[in-house]
Parts: sequence; C-alpha cells; structure tokens
Amino acid sequence: MTAHAQALEPPYNDTAGAWLKILAKYRQPRQGRSVFELLVTLIPFAAFWAGASISAAQGFWPGIILILPAAAFLLRLFMIQHDCGHGSFFAQRRLDTWTGRSLGVLTLTPYDYWRRAHAEHHASAGNLDERGVGDITTLTIAEYAALSWRGRLGYRLYRHPLIMFGVGPAWLFLIKHRLPFGMMKSGALPWVSTMATNLAVVVMAALLIWAVGIVPFLLVHLPVVLLAAAAGVWLFYVQHQFEDTHWSKDEEWEFPEAALHGASHYDLPLVLRWLTGNIGIHHVHHLASRIPYYRLPEVLRDHPELAGIGRITLMDSLRCVRLVLWDEQACRLVSFRDARRTGALR
Repeated sequence: MTAHAQALEPPYNDTAGAWLKILAKYRQPRQGRSVFELLVTLIPFAAFWAGASISAAQGFWPGIILILPAAAFLLRLFMIQHDCGHGSFFAQRRLDTWTGRSLGVLTLTPYDYWRRAHAEHHASAGNLDERGVGDITTLTIAEYAALSWRGRLGYRLYRHPLIMFGVGPAWLFLIKHRLPFGMMKSGALPWVSTMATNLAVVVMAALLIWAVGIVPFLLVHLPVVLLAAAAGVWLFYVQHQFEDTHWSKDEEWEFPEAALHGASHYDLPLVLRWLTGNIGIHHVHHLASRIPYYRLPEVLRDHPELAGIGRITLMDSLRCVRLVLWDEQACRLVSFRDARRTGALR
C-alpha cells in the first residue's frame, strides 16, 4: 500500500477517485452566502483604497499603510473571480460570468481568457507531458541536465525568488494579461476578453485619476495591484511546488490521483485562510473545483482524514522555494543541491 493510500482511512483508501462522488454534495452554493462574501470583500477593498488615496492626496503619508489591507482584499476579490471561473460561486453561468468579468477589471485579469487557461491547468496538472499552460514551469533533472549553460542560467533566473515573486507578478498582471498570449490563434473570445478588459481598465483608471489625481492614483493603485499579484503568485506556487507533489507521464496520469496528491493543503492561520478564500485547501479544490470556496472548510470538518494529505504549514512553505527540479526516480521535487548531492546532476 502506498503512503498516499495509507493516509486515507477505510473505505476511502481504494482510490482517490472515490472522493469524487463523496465531495459532490458540497458543490451547491448558498446564494445569500455568495452575495455576503462578495459584499464583505468589495466594500472593505473600496474603503481601504479610498482611505489610502485620500491620505496620499492630502500628504498624510501614514495613511498609505492602508495599501496593505487594500491589497489583501484585492487578493480576496481575485479568489471570488476564480470561483466564478469554475462556475461555483453562484452556480448560475450568466451571473458567474459577469461577476467574474467585472472583478477582472479590478484584478487586471481578462476573465474569459484566464478562465480558459485555468481550465487547461486543472485538466492537466501533474502531467509531465502536458506542462506549460497556466502553471509554474518545472523541469525534470534530466531535462535541466540536457540544457546548454544559457538554458540553465535562464531556468535558474526564472526560479529565483526575486524573479518569481517580484518581477514575475508585475509581468503577469501588468503586461502579459494585456494580450491573449498562448491563445493568439484560438478564436475571437480571448481577444475580445483581453481588449474589453483593457478598455474597461482605462476607463476605470481615468475616472479614479479624475477623482483623486494621477499621483495619488499611481502611489496607491500600483502598489496595491503588485502586492496582491505577488501574494497570488506565491499562493499558486506553494499549492503545487512542494516536495511530495505528484507528477507522472501521460500514460500513467490519472486525474483523481493527480488532483488529490498534486496540490497541497496549505494550512494557514485563520485570518490568512479567510483572506485567501480557503484556496489553501487546494487538493480538495482540484479534485472538486465546483465546490464554493466558503464550503471547503466543511469538507475538512466532515472528512478530517483529508487534512493530512499534502499538508504544509506557513513555515514549511518557505522551504518550498528551493525545490526546483522533479526527480523522476525519487518522485519528488528537489533542490539543485539535492540533485548534485545524489549524483543525479553534475
């Protein structure tokens, strides 16, 4: 019996696929709760943003600290947009779609374009033969060893924390999302999504600049977006880039196994769990993406045996940054140093 199977108590240890039926009962959102979640996120975001902007406009610089909670609530708005993309927030396609599109103007994320890329990520996560869409580029030891020195340098730079969590989020949300990269020839929808979002962003920015001035707008909105983006990239990173994650070749890849064991349970403190929309319960989310984020804690409450699968704490996650290569022999993520120490990399 594998370690993964041992982690599940009977009768669930036969297959990860058994959880698909078990989790189906949590898929129905509660409409009143969804509206409440949206309001208690959008209103504080607007209040903190306005407070920071007014402080900047009046030269009351201590008030700029309000940028931090504004960024936290913008991140939470992205989590709501994320649920809309899965059709799980209201479970009404038109309502989810237009809520997601509207939030995409605030998060600088073209909703329909992002939703398609994210769906590909869910459909192929953990598949070594289907890497490259909506995920963190991860090479095997053999693939890295076969690179030229320029290729190795490029990969090392890409995986460096300053690039991954500093330059990367700025590139992704400020530049990459302005064009449908990867879907240039995938029909009109990705183009309509990105161009319509860009136009709405310009209109929103013009109105806000008219209201508070260009300097306060730039001093507040740019840091808010970049801080939320960096936090979002960090969350996405640790949800899949942990030592005991799951990767397999196409012929061996199975969705339930890859979903349950290829995503982590990022066990955050209660406040951070709330601000991040319970996205840390990522293994359950990948296995049953139609569950609204506010019902994910119910799953762990009713099925505590799931809590230990892929569990990493806040301190554990800091050590995940050094894990950069997939060791196909050991079936785990390793650091450059680990790969050299075992002789797998020279």
